[in-house]
Amino acid sequence: MSANTTITHNPLLTGSGLPPFTQIQPEQVELAFQQLLAELEQELTTLEANIQPTWQGLVEPLEKLTERLTWSWGIVNHLMGVKNSPELRAAHEAVQPGVVQFINQLGQSQPIYNAFKQLRASDSWDTLDSAQQRIVEAAIRDAELSGVGLQGEAKERFNAIQMELAELSTKFSNHVLDATTAFSLTLTTKAEIDGLPQSLLSLAAQAARAAGEENATPENGPWRITLDIPSYNPFMQHSTRRDLREKLYKAFITRASSGELDNNPLIERILELRQELANLLAFPNYAELSLASKMASNVEAVEALLEELRSASYDAAVKDLEALKAFAASKGAPEAAELRHWDIPFWAERQREEKFAFTAEELRPYFPLPQVLDGLFGLVNRLFGITVTPADGQAPVWHEDVRYFQIADESGSPIAYFYLDPYSRPAEKRGGAWMDTCINRAKITENGVTSVRLPVAYLVCNQTPPVDGKPSLMTFYEVETLFHEFGHGLHHMLTKVNYTGAAGINNVEWDAVELPSQFMENWCYERQTLFSLAKHYETGEPLPEHYYQKLLAARNYMSGSAILRQLHFSSVDIELHARYRPGGNETAADVRHRVAENTTVLPPLPEDSFLCAFGHIFAGGYAAGYYSYKWAEVLSADAFAAFEDAGLENEEAVKATGRRYRDTVLALGGSKHPMEVFEEFRGREPSTVSLLKHNGLLPDVA
Repeated sequence: MSANTTITHNPLLTGSGLPPFTQIQPEQVELAFQQLLAELEQELTTLEANIQPTWQGLVEPLEKLTERLTWSWGIVNHLMGVKNSPELRAAHEAVQPGVVQFINQLGQSQPIYNAFKQLRASDSWDTLDSAQQRIVEAAIRDAELSGVGLQGEAKERFNAIQMELAELSTKFSNHVLDATTAFSLTLTTKAEIDGLPQSLLSLAAQAARAAGEENATPENGPWRITLDIPSYNPFMQHSTRRDLREKLYKAFITRASSGELDNNPLIERILELRQELANLLAFPNYAELSLASKMASNVEAVEALLEELRSASYDAAVKDLEALKAFAASKGAPEAAELRHWDIPFWAERQREEKFAFTAEELRPYFPLPQVLDGLFGLVNRLFGITVTPADGQAPVWHEDVRYFQIADESGSPIAYFYLDPYSRPAEKRGGAWMDTCINRAKITENGVTSVRLPVAYLVCNQTPPVDGKPSLMTFYEVETLFHEFGHGLHHMLTKVNYTGAAGINNVEWDAVELPSQFMENWCYERQTLFSLAKHYETGEPLPEHYYQKLLAARNYMSGSAILRQLHFSSVDIELHARYRPGGNETAADVRHRVAENTTVLPPLPEDSFLCAFGHIFAGGYAAGYYSYKWAEVLSADAFAAFEDAGLENEEAVKATGRRYRDTVLALGGSKHPMEVFEEFRGREPSTVSLLKHNGLLPDVA
């Protein structure tokens, strides 16, 4: 091989295996996609000409073709989330239209659609197993939702809308990231940092150093407070400076709502286009289009659940606020009678400290990341019989803090791998936490040899980074977040399905996808699990018992308010996608304020532009689907209740229930309808009782 050929190989065209992150540069993106899309179009033309309505003649070649695209495009999208840069953005923007166009072309291929319908009608249909049948059924449905039935102008318009929506979504996301980064508050005096915990002062000094104040120290400042969650939340909870809390709060709720980064026009445009898209496909509104592929069959079903939970939590939320006002008054707070939004986190934290006599900060030293991982890995070993071990160095990574792990089954054979990118990096990494697919499980035949390709997951969190030589000391909320994302990871990694189209989270109805993630959060409160992960980072001593009792007692602290908040987001989302029509006499923001009348106890401020940063529904996959968190929480609470019913103290029963859960919820992936999967595990349909009980909103039924 001459030196020349080595230079020309583009790592983004490898097409299989672990992404070679250390070799990938933004400038390779455009070249790679020019070549890739040209080759894929050629492959698609060939496939369409030679298609056979059989599994081997249709599904397998189609899967090979789409895998090449998802492999390369998946890497670019992953890097947009964890290693964002102006160069990468420009490259993403340049190639996205071509990718969207190809996805549309594939989704609207008449020969492929017809072949799927022929396969479903053929004699060989009954020889396919349930996973294969679900994949075919989903392919037919998805083609119909992708506009396969559209002709001429309608089809062109549909494709133009898809293209514009993809661009708007990226722009929306970039605006939020830029607006979050653009604001910071530099504090220079002791008076301005009154009440702030040590961990935040360390983080804020580190942020100041990163911004050019090389002499910043936790003791003497300056301190840089940002709208990044690990900085924003603790500030709002602990700063005694009401004026600064107000300033920060207002900056937070007006992110991306004015000037060059204004998302308001984008929101109206997105909603307008989604409505038009729905109409083209003969749906009355976008919500019904979104629900066509979900577990909840229609808007009524969603609204019925939201209302059931709203009526159970509204009065509790009213009482929460009254109690908070009374508490602030007992402390002589002048603002007690008129608590404002920026007072709530502060007084809620003071009341929590007094009521349960501990602070979120006090617990941090007991949750160093390495110890939390040990506890988490111990739990999944106990429940599912799997062993997690570090595999650092076996995979290229995109940042030095990223870890790589292997999961093995009872016999010690590897069954999956995952990356963990735990810390917040506000300059290049988007906020929040997520699990994403790196490689799907599948049966692969190469040169006549068949093997199972093992799944690989990305787990991304945004927790407090190690500061000043200490490990990452986590808040309990960060611990829950890690467990949540690991639950998604298990769903992807412990699948037994060998067809990519239904392996892991693929082809799982969106409102059932959060079941395994929310299920894992429950274990953070289970005695054995909590004590296995809560050990002091310096002394190794376990969390004192009184803290555990307080965590349990505090679990449902203001739970009515917390549920109501989720219901508010869900109701706004459904209303915007079911009934709202842009261009009328209401704006999306007006709708939000109207819905707030019976889904909030403290109405949002007039200038509250929360929607402008609501990436879940405008830049993520949750449009007309935000309710899925609550829908799935009903399922996950009920699934955890199976362990409670079996007896959490009874090790044999926990193991047996864990295996049943692994063999159903985690193993079956998208091979069966989630309701069937749930019933196989639980022996009955789900009920809301467990959720309300876990949240302390139902009297404990004996």
